[in-house]
Amino acid sequence: MNIEIDCSPEEARALLGLPDVTKANEAYVEKVTNLMNGAGGIDQLQELGKQIAPMGQMGLQLFQQLIETGAKAAMSGLNKTDKK
Repeated sequence: MNIEIDCSPEEARALLGLPDVTKANEAYVEKVTNLMNGAGGIDQLQELGKQIAPMGQMGLQLFQQLIETGAKAAMSGLNKTDKK
């Protein structure tokens, strides 16, 4: 037997009786983004990674995504200055 349920994350949370953590998630992402923007070097990024690591695999994936996003933004900025 296979049962598939097609619903949004909000509908799934309501179905399972889980709380809506959207605002908490947004605050967390904002905090981590601000920390990333303030990192002046690789040592500070590594320290930030150690602070995030206790959250498990999800925290590490978030950290990786932030690093990749920052790298893409930095490369985009370099490409814009090269064209001038």
